[in-house]
Amino acid sequence: MSGRGDSEISGTGEEQHAESAQEVEEAEDVEDLEDLEDPDDPECVARRARWTAAGSGALLALAGLAAAVLRVTGSAPALVPAAYAFGAGFCAFAAFLGSRGRTRRALWVLVAGVMVMALGDQFD
Repeated sequence: MSGRGDSEISGTGEEQHAESAQEVEEAEDVEDLEDLEDPDDPECVARRARWTAAGSGALLALAGLAAAVLRVTGSAPALVPAAYAFGAGFCAFAAFLGSRGRTRRALWVLVAGVMVMALGDQFD
């Protein structure tokens, strides 16, 4: 009991087999995923930019948090781990902006976050 009515049931098993064989042949024509996407397609470019901005923001935020934790346990002044944590917050915000499609703003916020972390490293 599949819940389909009689009018929705397709023809014989031979017709279904022919349709599935045709789908398999079409799938074999496409060798890899790159053939399906046009690299010049604006949607593909925008999707790649969003993933890049979100991924790099998240990676830099994790690196900044790790550096802040390492500096807290050491003998560095309190300003150093605070700068790393603040820069990591900027990078996390940039990852959020990038995932929402605001890639230009995300790039500038990433640059600002890395600059704050680098400035904090100068106080060490």
